[in-house]
Amino acid sequence: MVFSSVVFLYIFLPIMLFVYFIVPKKFKNAVMIIASLIFFAWGEIRYIIIMLILAVMDYFCGQKINQYFDNKKKKRIFLWIDIGVNLLILFFFKYSDFIISNINLVTGFDIPLLNIPLPIGVSFNTFQSLSYIIDVYRGTVKCEKSFYNYLTYTTLFPQIIAGPIVRYETVDEELVDKKISMQNFTKGMKRFILGLGKKVLIANNVGKLWAIIESGEYITLSPSLAWIGLIAFGLQIYFDFSGYSDMAIGLANIFGMNFNENFNYPYISKSITEFWRRWHMTLSSWFKDYIYIPLGGNRKGLAIQIRNILVVWFLTGAWHGASWNFMLWGLYFGIILILEKLFLLKLLEKLPRIIRHIYSIFLILISWLIFAFEDLGKIGEYFKALFNFNFSVSYNTEGIYYLKNFALIIIIGIILSTPLITKLLRKMESKSKVIPSVITTCLYIAIFLCSTAYLVSDSFNPFLYFRF
Repeated sequence: MVFSSVVFLYIFLPIMLFVYFIVPKKFKNAVMIIASLIFFAWGEIRYIIIMLILAVMDYFCGQKINQYFDNKKKKRIFLWIDIGVNLLILFFFKYSDFIISNINLVTGFDIPLLNIPLPIGVSFNTFQSLSYIIDVYRGTVKCEKSFYNYLTYTTLFPQIIAGPIVRYETVDEELVDKKISMQNFTKGMKRFILGLGKKVLIANNVGKLWAIIESGEYITLSPSLAWIGLIAFGLQIYFDFSGYSDMAIGLANIFGMNFNENFNYPYISKSITEFWRRWHMTLSSWFKDYIYIPLGGNRKGLAIQIRNILVVWFLTGAWHGASWNFMLWGLYFGIILILEKLFLLKLLEKLPRIIRHIYSIFLILISWLIFAFEDLGKIGEYFKALFNFNFSVSYNTEGIYYLKNFALIIIIGIILSTPLITKLLRKMESKSKVIPSVITTCLYIAIFLCSTAYLVSDSFNPFLYFRF
């Protein structure tokens, strides 16, 4: 089950909200737990037992670390037990077939693949659990004494599929005392509808264009159409993922909780360093706090810093998927970030803003080419198409045809990937409170109705980050 589905919007969510708001305060976490388990079971019921076992283990290890907090040796044992089991589960389900296939490729063996379905949101859930146990070990958060509250935290369905990665310190107080109010409910509904519209009306529609282009023959693909396709994919992945994050944050507000922001208009960035401060911010901060800084960060000289950056970005790529293109994608960004740190940022600061923006968008689009294809051969073929200025393929009527059909949604997507509309609405609100309120209310209703109509009438509803 995903948020952008009729089942979720008209059956699961209304029933869940009704029960959640009529039960006494002390039972709201129970409703959240049951709803989360049902939500998770909808995708893969047999993995619920694994989720519950891991929750028990996390809770138990947290208690033991707290019990032996002054005994460094004993508390470290429970830390590594928890980290080891969590990572073992992640590696078994996510990377087993990748490792087996590479062993077969190198050795010529024919070891059969396991073909095990990936548990929904296993990467996000693992990182969330690890952040809790590490923070308890460090003493930066208090150990959760109630298993009831911890189970609520670790199974929260709003972020279980695609984040944002919610750290325990973000919601620890709200697990006990949720900030339920009409103001938060309204705020949450608006944010949820906004995310739904981004996912269904924009991501799905530009995704259709990318699906057409990427499934074609690249040898006859004109450069113009290749770039249009790459722009479409860049818009699709942004509105797909940020839309889902908006829906998760909105649901949290409705239930009286607050999640961290995950996106901040990344496509307005003027460097790759800035891009990664705006894109998937909870993942970037997780790797910084739990991998980069513990490795030494930038405190042990330039050589160690470069090593740490490469390690972090290799792991960032591997986190996204069990395929070499994701590792290559991570190292691609790692190398660029190293170059920016060494000298590129200083050079960029001397250039006009528009040049810096073009530089960033170009490198980001190339990164999406690496990200989009697990087949490394296709990456090379599509790359050639991007820069194939042979006259015989440089002009292609297909490009004009698709541009005519998708130009409007691409333009809308580009505009909405900037803060332009947000600034315009704020300016209107500063001049009048009544008119903007009426306009925005009608706009949210229209977005919700149009999204529903689209979901009913069209079966094209992919979710790119579902596999992570």
